[in-house]
Amino acid sequence: MMNPRLAHRGLAFILSAALSVVAADALAEVRTLETAHGPVTLDGDVERVVTLYEGALDSAYAVGVKPLGAIVTRGGTDVANYMQSRVEHIEIVGTPGETNLEAVVALQPDVILASPYLSEEQFNLLSQVAPTLAPEVPRFEPDNWRKEARFFAAALGKQDEMEHVLADIEARTTEVAKRVSEKVPSNQRQAILARWMPQGPMIMATGLFSTGILTAAGFEVQDADVVKQGRPHSSPLSQENLNLMDSDWLFMATLNPEGRDALSAAESSPAYQRLDVVERGHVIPVDGQLWTSASGPIAAQAVLDDIEKTIETATD
Repeated sequence: MMNPRLAHRGLAFILSAALSVVAADALAEVRTLETAHGPVTLDGDVERVVTLYEGALDSAYAVGVKPLGAIVTRGGTDVANYMQSRVEHIEIVGTPGETNLEAVVALQPDVILASPYLSEEQFNLLSQVAPTLAPEVPRFEPDNWRKEARFFAAALGKQDEMEHVLADIEARTTEVAKRVSEKVPSNQRQAILARWMPQGPMIMATGLFSTGILTAAGFEVQDADVVKQGRPHSSPLSQENLNLMDSDWLFMATLNPEGRDALSAAESSPAYQRLDVVERGHVIPVDGQLWTSASGPIAAQAVLDDIEKTIETATD
């Protein structure tokens, strides 16, 4: 027969452990996040999620959460191409610049995950529908996507899952950087990311999501000193200024058929054909919806896929 004193200690231990679990669950259910518009508290499980930002949609899927609603990608009519195979039966509730408030209300969300640049007016409107969370991050810093991913994961109660996802990306980036160092001579790694629009090409800033990954993979990303501070890209270049895109590597993005048609028309022009990067065959076509609009862990893996494919095929 068990000693009564030991039995009492055992019961006390079990009760203490049980109370600790209850307290931890309570803490997990009620959490306050610092957002771009002040602290926002979430109470209880988050199941019905609406995202108004591509980085939020990407981050949610990366940790196994399927939002009910999302916005279209910039310059497109649906979510970005790289997410198409993952996203099924999702309601479109607006564009990057305009939210369809009635569509959001109809989905009866528990939480709304928004862009860091959500206006105060939109925040106040959306907060009447559900707790609305927009991360507070500085503009155009290449590591922002990781901060945003952790923020959205915390809102969804998926912090541990996100840390595993980010660790995998860190390891993959190291592998790709090693391949770049093996395949591309150190004096041939300058790169520019440009996006060709119907108005002409624009050079993208070095502080963007994808240019940051290019840098982490071992490329020396330039902006030809034509991107103003605090801007995501330059003004459209004229034919006379196409040489500003010349570099060891030119990652050339287009957003939609209009951009691809404009690029196709320009590719036969003498100014384009004279570029050294064209003569070397180092113009790499990339999806602008991924490289110049998206952000998030799934997008990071997709950009790394493109970089790896580039160095394996263009350097053989």
